[in-house]
Amino acid sequence: MVSIPNKPKLVVVLGPTSSGKSDLAVIIAKKFNGEIVSTDSRQVYKGLDIGTGKVTKREKAGIPHHLLDVADPKRRYSVSRFKREAEKAIRDIARRNKLPILCGGTGFYIQAVVDDILFPEVKPNLILRKKLGKLSTENLFAQLKKLDKHRASEIDRYNPHRLIRAIEIATKLGRVPHMEIRPSSKYDVLQIGITTEDNVLKKRISKRLLKRMRRGMVAEAKRMNDQGVSWRRMEEIGLEYKYLALYLQNKLPKDQMLEQLETAIWHYAKRQKTWFKKDTRTKWVQFDEQEKTLGYVSNFLQF
Repeated sequence: MVSIPNKPKLVVVLGPTSSGKSDLAVIIAKKFNGEIVSTDSRQVYKGLDIGTGKVTKREKAGIPHHLLDVADPKRRYSVSRFKREAEKAIRDIARRNKLPILCGGTGFYIQAVVDDILFPEVKPNLILRKKLGKLSTENLFAQLKKLDKHRASEIDRYNPHRLIRAIEIATKLGRVPHMEIRPSSKYDVLQIGITTEDNVLKKRISKRLLKRMRRGMVAEAKRMNDQGVSWRRMEEIGLEYKYLALYLQNKLPKDQMLEQLETAIWHYAKRQKTWFKKDTRTKWVQFDEQEKTLGYVSNFLQF
C-alpha cells in the first residue's frame, strides 16, 4: 500500500468475530504508541459487555479504547453518528502524536471512515418504522429489493435495523445513495485483516461462546431487560441478545438457544469474511504472524 504524504496515518485492524482483532490491535498500539477506536456496532452500547465480547480492562492492557459504552441501548445508534464520533476521536489521537487504530468487525463502520462516505440527511419516519418493524427480515429484504436492487445486493439481508433504514431512505429519496465516496480519503490508511481457516474459526466461536456463558451472559441480558431494554429491542440488537431474549421469555430451551446462537454467530462471521474480501487494499495475515504484521506497520509509518 502506497503511503500518502501530508495526511494523518490510520491503521485498521479488521476480521470476522473471534479472529483475535482486539488482541492484535493492542499489540500494535503497544509497539507504536497507539490508541484504539472500536468499530463494533454493538459495543457502542452501555451495559452490553459480555454478549458483545467487549474487551475487558485486563485485555486493554493499559491502551486507551474509544467509542465503547457511548450509547444508550434503548436507542438506535447510526453509522452517521459513528462516523462523526470516530473522526473526532481520530483527530484527538493524532493531535497528541499517537497512532489511531481502528479495530472491529463492522465493515460498514470501517468503510464509512476510511472512504469518507457521505450519508443522506433523511430524518426517521416513525410511522413507517413502526409498520416495517412488524415484518420479517425476509419481507423487509423483498421490499427493499423492489425499491432499490443495488442497495439490496450489498446490504446485510439479515439485519432488520439496516433493512428498515434503507427502506426509509429509498422511500424518501427514491433510492439509497450508493456509497457516495469523496474523491479521496482524509487519511493515509493501512488495512490489516486477520484471515482464519473456517474449521479453526468455528472452534474459536464455540469456545468463546461457552466462556461468555460462564461469565454470566444470561444474567447480563436479564439485567438489561430489568433496566428497561425491551425484549423487542434486544432482538433488534441481534445475535446473542436476540437468542438470550427468546430463552428468557421461555420461547427457546437452553440447549436449542445455544445451538441456534452458535450457528447464527458462524453465519455472521461468514458474512463478515465476504464483506472484507471485497476490499483489495487489505493486507491479510494469520493472527500468529505478528512479526509480519508489525513489519507492515513499521514500513507504513516510515513513509
